[in-house]
Amino acid sequence: MSWRVVVVSSNAKVDFKMDYVVVRMLEETRRVHISEIGVLLLESTAISITAYALCELLAHKVKVIFCDRQRNPCGELLPSSGSHDSTARIRQQTRWTEAAKAAVWTEIVRAKIARQRDVLRRWERPQEALLTRYLEELQLGDASNREGHAAKVYFNALFGKEFSRAQPIPENAALNYGYGLILSALNREIAAAGYLTQLGVFHDNVYNAFNLGCDLMEPLRPLIDNAVMEMRPGTFEKEQKYALIRLLHAQVFFDGRQQVLLYALRLYCASVFRALQSGGTDELRLIEYEL
Repeated sequence: MSWRVVVVSSNAKVDFKMDYVVVRMLEETRRVHISEIGVLLLESTAISITAYALCELLAHKVKVIFCDRQRNPCGELLPSSGSHDSTARIRQQTRWTEAAKAAVWTEIVRAKIARQRDVLRRWERPQEALLTRYLEELQLGDASNREGHAAKVYFNALFGKEFSRAQPIPENAALNYGYGLILSALNREIAAAGYLTQLGVFHDNVYNAFNLGCDLMEPLRPLIDNAVMEMRPGTFEKEQKYALIRLLHAQVFFDGRQQVLLYALRLYCASVFRALQSGGTDELRLIEYEL
């Protein structure tokens, strides 16, 4: 499987030759076999990439992420068809029942709140007891919005009562960067499996091209939150970004086996799709991770 996250961070030209992605920089030229690449992160606006390279990257299902002038992810490349049977998969997707989506969403929310509780326990925050109560109160489809209540308690407990996700501070920059990496990796797996990223299970924003990815990433947000707590960045620069990128290679557990996160995301997505297709949650498996 493709597993490497390749980051191009300076003035460079990216091309493709003889099954290798070739990165020509001022000082040196580097080559990586395309079969090894899972994610290509273009971190600078001074990078040029050939159409040939983009087409080959799409053909090999490599997730290409583009960054803006502040070196923050601003977009990604998705294939027009990620699977040979994508039409059949999309037809299935449009027929997922409301009952199946509600059941799957309930388990996603349950996992997210449980992981948030684990993070609060890790940092010895007493509000973990309140999240336990929210878990006990969780209803089908999260009809009472326990997720929203838990999020407010969680972030204020973790980062302080004055904290807001809208503040232009290093912690939020790090959170957004980490969430963006997870979302892009999930979008890659969704598209590769032949499904549409736009059609979500719970998220249904007509202006969001990644509703399904936003659904599936929810239980993984606390992994990023904990990493940001550990770094508590006074600034958000290259060192902090690379620490978050390395999380894509973190060792996690899926269905009782240790896996690299990037590969576990593929298995996780496949289990979600099986559950939605079957109409229940027996097929659903979630990613476990240690803090």
